[in-house]
Amino acid sequence: MTKNEIYETEITGMTAEGSGVCRIDGMAVFVPMTAIGDKLKVRIVKVLKSYAFGIIEELLDGSPERCEPDCSVFRQCGGCTFRHVNYQEELHYKEQFVHDVFERIGGLHPEFAPILACEERDGYRNKAQYPVAEVNGHLVCGFYARHSHRVIPFTKCRLQPEIFTQMLEFLLPWLESCGIIAYDEKNHSGELRHIYLRRGFHSGEIMLCLISRISIRKKLQKHIPELLQKFPQIVSVSESINPDKTNVIMGKSVSVLMGQNHITDTMCNCRIAISPQSFYQVNTKQAEKMYMIAKKYAQLSGTETLLDLYCGTGSIGLSMADSVKKLIGVEVVPSAIENAWRNAETNHIANAEFFCGDAGTIAESLKKQNLVPDVIILDPPRKGCDNLTIQAVSEMSPTRIVMISCNPATASRDCKLFSDYGYSVQQVSPVDLFPATSASECVILLSRK
Repeated sequence: MTKNEIYETEITGMTAEGSGVCRIDGMAVFVPMTAIGDKLKVRIVKVLKSYAFGIIEELLDGSPERCEPDCSVFRQCGGCTFRHVNYQEELHYKEQFVHDVFERIGGLHPEFAPILACEERDGYRNKAQYPVAEVNGHLVCGFYARHSHRVIPFTKCRLQPEIFTQMLEFLLPWLESCGIIAYDEKNHSGELRHIYLRRGFHSGEIMLCLISRISIRKKLQKHIPELLQKFPQIVSVSESINPDKTNVIMGKSVSVLMGQNHITDTMCNCRIAISPQSFYQVNTKQAEKMYMIAKKYAQLSGTETLLDLYCGTGSIGLSMADSVKKLIGVEVVPSAIENAWRNAETNHIANAEFFCGDAGTIAESLKKQNLVPDVIILDPPRKGCDNLTIQAVSEMSPTRIVMISCNPATASRDCKLFSDYGYSVQQVSPVDLFPATSASECVILLSRK
């Protein structure tokens, strides 16, 4: 097999990243924007030792589950993965992926609940970070093309609420009128790198954070009242300076230009303060349902000590505080811990305390203090838990561990390690938190053997 050869084949599988899989001369070939059942001609674009990559040369007979993409930049933008198949097929792919990583990779055989579908496939995100560029002398923003840092100019993303589109269409010429220059990644010059928007799903409050290479405060300060008059929902305007040559979006700190340093929303009937650097689920409505599954798995009676690791702004633990004797939250981001304390106070929750630090280190410290949690909630980042955290959690010997994971592959790996420490994976509930994308979420119940 060589580059640019064309083969007639059929898509028989799907990867976790959303590429279709076919086999040509015994070799797996990955083809994006295909569906299981597609019969097509594939052009080979890259050949490695044991697999290859291809693109659609000609679609001969499309899968019955295929549909026409409803976004004009779907084929260029790297945001969505599944706008070319119907939603039921997308759910099938995601559900199968969760099953596969636990059974085939982890060697685990829990009880699987049916995947929890999302009521809204569009407009569900409460957060967006748009890279900024200059095209023909004007500021544009949008999303990166697949596997690149080339900005696809686009303001009408179907995953974002309509108010974000309205704001971008005002913001870009407004920023130009303030003399703001787009950041040039190649030359590490210019100013504005990203436009960051966050909106409370229930409250409607909006946060605008501008990420720049150097401060743009002086250029913007006197013009901000004009922005707030146009969009009174904005309660926080801030800037974050990131002078480094890096793919990391946010700078190390955030300074308020006008208004508050946070927005407020409601999650599971708890009022939650959210700062720019705080983790907060981007699909509020679906996250509330997911947290209810986690609470069900936790099986709380009101007498337990609940330890919430990777707690963020405290939303998961606080939603369960009325069902436990004591809640302890741990998070590494200082501003998130500040939010968590404020959220507990705002919601008149007196049985909660929070610690700032690495989950594994704090868990180890609490273990040395003979803290014995009955239930531990884990909501780790995509890379999963580190070995220190898994060991410290296991040595505390909670009756149950409930894990909420945005990466089933690392969750399966971690659950396999927990099984070596005497825990069995009882139940797994897949959740579609990010429709149209390849991302899969799941809630997992582990019980002490």
